[in-house]
Amino acid sequence: MVDRPSLAVEVCGVPMKNPCIAASGTFGFGEEYQRYFPLHKLGAICVKGLTLEPRQGNPPPRIAETPSGMLNSVGLQNPGVRAFLRDHLPRLADSGTAVIANIAGNTAEEYCKIAAMLSKSRVDMLELNISCPNVKEGGVAFGTRPESVLEITRRVKTESGGKPLAVKLSPNTSDIGETALAAREGGADAISLINTITGMAVDVKNMRPVLANVTGGLSGPAIRPVALRMVYEAARAVTIPVIGMGGIMSGEDAAAFLLCGARAFMVGTATVVSPTACVHIVAELERYLKEQGIGDVNALVGALKA
Repeated sequence: MVDRPSLAVEVCGVPMKNPCIAASGTFGFGEEYQRYFPLHKLGAICVKGLTLEPRQGNPPPRIAETPSGMLNSVGLQNPGVRAFLRDHLPRLADSGTAVIANIAGNTAEEYCKIAAMLSKSRVDMLELNISCPNVKEGGVAFGTRPESVLEITRRVKTESGGKPLAVKLSPNTSDIGETALAAREGGADAISLINTITGMAVDVKNMRPVLANVTGGLSGPAIRPVALRMVYEAARAVTIPVIGMGGIMSGEDAAAFLLCGARAFMVGTATVVSPTACVHIVAELERYLKEQGIGDVNALVGALKA
């Protein structure tokens, strides 16, 4: 048994003390979680999705529990990128963990403006959320077609000021490998996947949708098999780092994503269930490595015996 495995990883030149990243959305800007554990125990924090201007999000109800998961239609509620830079980033940048800024927009111009504003900041990496509706293309999400993935990635990369750019891929595509290749060709330094799967819940007694927005994004253990398959296919398609996510609730879940080719992993819904989920998952991953006699977590990456 290995006494103390190394958990340190590097993604696009950004060093992380472990491969666990708090996923965008459920972790906010970290303030609420500091009462439970110091943020430096995380490999990185991916902050709540940032838009150019403040957004109130969708009307409630906008969260619904489902079997083995949850639906959300929060609608990217956030204070806007300017407030993030002024009020939140200074504290996060001094927290002892890497900071990833998730950016969202309804037009390519909005994405580019946000990237330019963050390019000179203390964030370590940008994550491009391409599941947003492109208002200039009839509301079709940027991430559903390889050609639009390539174009939005290329344009945002030119405004990123050298910051590493990870593109967060939508599962709502016929060929995730093709989408991953399009992101790489557009200049992505990494890809992250999967984003939530569109779903809905129905209140049969009142004969109404549970969510005010009717549909929402399904996350949690229910989507893990889909996420693992897509991470495996994407990692075989590209050589840039892959960050995996989708229903990770334990250290063994995290190990499965690493075995499928992910260099790091994000935890989202689990932190809604338990605020300390991330630190427990890291501890369980370390225990798994000890039991397997593996001295370095990087040895797991892509080691699936398929």
